[in-house]
Amino acid sequence: MSTIVKNIVRFCVLILFQVYVLDKIRLHQMVTPYIYFIFILWLPFKINRTVLMLLSFILGMTLDSFRHHPGFHAAACVLMAYVRPFIINLMIPQEGAETNYEEPSFRSMGGMLPYLIYAGLLIMLHNSWLFLLEAWQFADVWYFFLKTLLSTAIGLMLVLITELLFSRNQKFKTNTI
Repeated sequence: MSTIVKNIVRFCVLILFQVYVLDKIRLHQMVTPYIYFIFILWLPFKINRTVLMLLSFILGMTLDSFRHHPGFHAAACVLMAYVRPFIINLMIPQEGAETNYEEPSFRSMGGMLPYLIYAGLLIMLHNSWLFLLEAWQFADVWYFFLKTLLSTAIGLMLVLITELLFSRNQKFKTNTI
C-alpha cells in the first residue's frame, strides 16, 4: 500500500475511533483519553515540514469540527508537529534511523524506551497546550498539572497498546542499489 493511501486510512480510522469510541468513555474529569495524535507520531521522518504542519492542522480541525471547539485541537496538533522534528533530532543520532527507516517506531528509534520518550514528550506538550487553551488560566495550577499528567499517561498507554497491536513491519533500507 502506498504511503499516501496508508496515511489517509490512518487519518480516517483514528478520527473515527477518537470521536465514536474514546470521546464516549468517561474515566474521570481529570482524565481525557486521546489517541488521534498518533497520526502525527507515525508520519514519515522525511516529511516536508510545511506538509507536516498542514496535515496536523487538518487533523486538529477535523476533530474540532466533531467536538465544536474553535481550533483548540488544531493549535495543539500544530504545536506538536512543529516540535516533532526537534525531538526526533535529539532522540536519534544523525546517521541513525531516519535514513534507514521510513517512520518512527520501536525498531527505528532503537527500542521501546526511546520511542516512549519521543511519544511521551510530544503527548505531554499536546495535552498541556490543549488544556491551557481550554482553561485560559492557571487559576488552579495543581488541577492543570494533574490533568495533564494523567491524560498524558493514558495517552501514552493507548499509543503503546496501539503500537503493540498494530505493529508496523518496517524494512531496513540500505544504501545499496
